[in-house]
Amino acid sequence: MRHLVKNKRISRNSPQTRAMLRTMAASLVLHEKIETTLPKAKLLKAYFERLMDRARKAKTPLNAHRTLNIELFDPRASYKMVEELLVRFKDRKSGYVRITHLGFRPGDAAIKAQIAFV
Repeated sequence: MRHLVKNKRISRNSPQTRAMLRTMAASLVLHEKIETTLPKAKLLKAYFERLMDRARKAKTPLNAHRTLNIELFDPRASYKMVEELLVRFKDRKSGYVRITHLGFRPGDAAIKAQIAFV
């Protein structure tokens, strides 16, 4: 039974999943779109929405940088997120990213998806 289970497992334990989401979020911020499998894209969307909301609710840009530097591995990503993305999405309350289905991967028939900013 899956009582009180928050996230999907996607064949990784918790530290590996968290590290994967952190690096994928940094890549999404730097490149503005990435291509991955559908389950990973769904997890990343939820993680990124929470991260963006925490950065928006910070009192000052310095606090937002500190919050993002704890979560993201790349300081360039946190800088771009505060200086560009928070300004771009200041009127939007949620829904910062969009998932687009791309079909099936030839090797293992996994469902591919592209996650990009709106």
